[in-house]
Amino acid sequence: MARPIKKLSAVKVRQEKMPGYYSDGGGLYLQVSPSGSKSWIFRYARNKKSHEVGLGAYMNVSLDVARERAEGMRRALGNGDDPLAMRHTERAKAAVKMTFAECAKAYIDAHRHGWKNIKHGEQWANTLATYAEPVIGKKNVALVDTHDVVHVLEPIWTTKNETASRLRGRIEKVLAWATTRGLREGDNPARWKGHLDTLLAKPSAVQKGEHHAALPYPEIGKFMLALRAMDGVAARALEFAILSASRTNEIIGAHWNEIDTSAKLWTIPAERMKMKKEHRVPLCVRAVAILKEMEAIRHGDFVFPGMKEHSGLSNMSLLAVLKRMDRADLTVHGFRSTFRDWAAECTNFPRELAEKALAHAVRSEVEAAYQRGDLLAKRAKMMDAWAVYAGRTVTER
Repeated sequence: MARPIKKLSAVKVRQEKMPGYYSDGGGLYLQVSPSGSKSWIFRYARNKKSHEVGLGAYMNVSLDVARERAEGMRRALGNGDDPLAMRHTERAKAAVKMTFAECAKAYIDAHRHGWKNIKHGEQWANTLATYAEPVIGKKNVALVDTHDVVHVLEPIWTTKNETASRLRGRIEKVLAWATTRGLREGDNPARWKGHLDTLLAKPSAVQKGEHHAALPYPEIGKFMLALRAMDGVAARALEFAILSASRTNEIIGAHWNEIDTSAKLWTIPAERMKMKKEHRVPLCVRAVAILKEMEAIRHGDFVFPGMKEHSGLSNMSLLAVLKRMDRADLTVHGFRSTFRDWAAECTNFPRELAEKALAHAVRSEVEAAYQRGDLLAKRAKMMDAWAVYAGRTVTER
């Protein structure tokens, strides 16, 4: 015969003052203490031992709510679980708190060895430290919400959208890691589709107006003259970047096994390229001379070594050269635009040669069909011409 439940009434619970335990049935008891305070207790037996689980004070938990909680305990017992052990686990989870910054570090540490490019981990850390951590770094990751994410992204969404878009994706992955580890619950507030896309402009629309500060091509000779007068690995790396029309990450990640000085060729592997396709770069005479300078001080795998042993330059080192030259108005990436403008306005080299030199994606399938090769020999002539132009001052032209 089943034991009766719901034996207590709301009036009985409210008026009872005698210390003791009063059964509602099904393991639920009202406990009245000698001081007159009341609380709910769930009693059960497991492995021939009696256990009690507190369900809350009467002032905070009504009779109906206490019955719902007791029913949950009975279901747990029916499933073979131990309610008291479950309570301890829940409290342990509640006690484990990590800030967003701690989660970001843990995520990077967990994935660092899986990233092919060492600089990738540094970029992750730098981006989050610069933009996210000042806003949400010290906040419990369980409490990070949509408002927080938007607060991080909005200041740079229209001015530095490429950076902001990468930042959003990185925040999303850190929060997903935290959810998987049981540190937070619910939807990811950094997700784009159906969420942030309703609050922020489309990246493609914003990026159309986003330009990197570039030097007008008629001024390149004077600039290069000043650059060559500067000492240091970073100065040579910037000069090499300009002569090869390459991106910063391609330069600072360059390894000696990619270089063939006798063939005057630099082959960048696909994993280090933005378009994930191998890119061959023909080298002018001055670029080869720079490589020989770097070879004379070689102490590792990186062509342009950094301050630490077995590491390359940081991604800020080339910008630091521009600042020392009092040209903080320029960006390293902008010199690719300088090269592109020179090729279009001062030469008869076909457009596709300059696009190939910049490792841009072809615009159409038809163009791709006709340009399956990389036009290396023709590009070599163009890069030689660019080096000659960049080596002349205005008075020599």
